Amino acid sequence: MTSTARTVGIKDVAREAGVSVGTVSNVINQPERVSPETRQKVQRVISGLGYVRSEHARQLRAGHSRMMALLVLDMGNPFFVDIARGAERAARAAGLGVMVCNSGQSPQDEADYLALFAEQRVRGVLVTPADPGGSNLREFRRHGIPFVLVDRVAGDDDGCSVSVDDVVGGALAIRHLTATGHRTLAYVSGPGHLTQVQDRRTGALAALTEVGLPPEALQEIPAASLDVAAGRDAGARLLGLAQRPTGIFCANDLLALGVLQSLYTAGVRVPDDMAIVGYDDIEFAAAATVPLTSVRQPALTIGAKATELLLRETGEGSHDHQHEHVILQPELVVRQSSLTLR
Repeated sequence: MTSTARTVGIKDVAREAGVSVGTVSNVINQPERVSPETRQKVQRVISGLGYVRSEHARQLRAGHSRMMALLVLDMGNPFFVDIARGAERAARAAGLGVMVCNSGQSPQDEADYLALFAEQRVRGVLVTPADPGGSNLREFRRHGIPFVLVDRVAGDDDGCSVSVDDVVGGALAIRHLTATGHRTLAYVSGPGHLTQVQDRRTGALAALTEVGLPPEALQEIPAASLDVAAGRDAGARLLGLAQRPTGIFCANDLLALGVLQSLYTAGVRVPDDMAIVGYDDIEFAAAATVPLTSVRQPALTIGAKATELLLRETGEGSHDHQHEHVILQPELVVRQSSLTLR
């Protein structure tokens, strides 16, 4: 026979100590209002019974929560880990906690997590959307919980957002490759519904036009996901092309590291035979077998800035809050993987 432990409540403490519920509440929240003798007696009972204050109940009474949520596309990607670190630092400085969740690029998982956040009545949500149609966030909006889009530009009525100009980032990558003499190029992309993947391609094509190259000079090698395994698969397909491109731009660093592994295994020299440029500039980029050139996104700043916007929207004076759309600029970090002139 099993038994279920009953949660000790504030009424149990009051009954055991022989005082009112209000006195117990004062001992917990305003101890200076209770005599030292009574305070010590109540604290002994609290310790003996193992009473723990319900933070959720307290927050409901106060009308706000000390917990915010962060929902990212892929916690296996160090870029999103750094966003989470930046958000957590800013939140902790403001006395808040962060619930970090991973949608895994799944719209259904995103919907499930947003429903959980609504049930928990979190203070607000930072989210990189997985649902290309935006229906999950439209459904979430009816709960009245503010959210900030992360790594995505919001429309004027869609809340605040913090993003990086991925069109500029894509152009930086291709300008670098063409400036070092490459004229046959490839873009190893990711899931086509991701705005970031589309924008980086747009920038890449614009950079081709600047140097008089046609769009056909950039072959797209689609990848089903944005991870190392997908990059290895893309690398194998690059090696199977009748005319191999000499300059490779990858939609993120994990793809680029996978491509690099495939080329290295096949004896293809990087950058002598093929040059590679990644995107994000994660920590592993500089530590690769051939240090990786990458378009750097300021991930820590993205997380911190998104948290700041959420705090403004949920803090004092938020009744006249106006949505802000912060667009940060990427930076090209050149390393050995693209350093050969052709």
